[in-house]
Amino acid sequence: MRRGGGHVGNMPYLANMKRILIIGASGAIGTALAETYHSKGWQCAGLSRKAQGLDFTQEQTIAAAMATVTGPFDTIVVATGALTLDGVGPEKTIKAATAQTMAAQMQVNAIGPALILGRIGALLPRDRLARVAVLSARVGSIGDNRLGGWVSYRAAKAALNQILRTSAIELARSHPQLSCFALHPGTVDTPLTRPFSAKYDARPPAEAAARLHDVIEARGPHETGQFFDQNGSIVPW
Repeated sequence: MRRGGGHVGNMPYLANMKRILIIGASGAIGTALAETYHSKGWQCAGLSRKAQGLDFTQEQTIAAAMATVTGPFDTIVVATGALTLDGVGPEKTIKAATAQTMAAQMQVNAIGPALILGRIGALLPRDRLARVAVLSARVGSIGDNRLGGWVSYRAAKAALNQILRTSAIELARSHPQLSCFALHPGTVDTPLTRPFSAKYDARPPAEAAARLHDVIEARGPHETGQFFDQNGSIVPW
């Protein structure tokens, strides 16, 4: 990877360097994570729609994109997600929900990551510590929901959390030193979140990425299958 933010899909294995794969590498958070890990001496690989044609609405592109990288990776981050799809933002009430909007949110925020998780086992080491972090959202927490609204997005992220939990249980059987967890990045100042984040303390992507790096790399196998926020605190399901 170049310091300017470019990503290399496949690269030779270097035994003396830790390796990270960032899925959703062209987004604001993915790019900032790559810069953070690169600055700490990691070898970074990335997959994105822009570079490899990865499109969660087209299932065949997932396998094709994943085939362009070779493991093992010490850390894999799924940094994908969308608040607004086809010009439709989060609903203010259940009355505004439509089948089309709900299906689109599920496809991008739950089904796509599930198909990724089903393919990452071969990219992870079995004989040492490894980590898989999947970006979720606090609004996907059922226990933490006190405001209502955002029905489709909340439901999709809640589904993602269940998918992550199930995947962590299954991956632990073949990768006993793996920590696989959901991660709420906090409110990050990006073009996608800016219309909805005016009343929140949104952090620049670089600052958010530094926090996320610390949380990700502090996780151990005993914490697999859990849901953390950007401070390392557990978020209720």
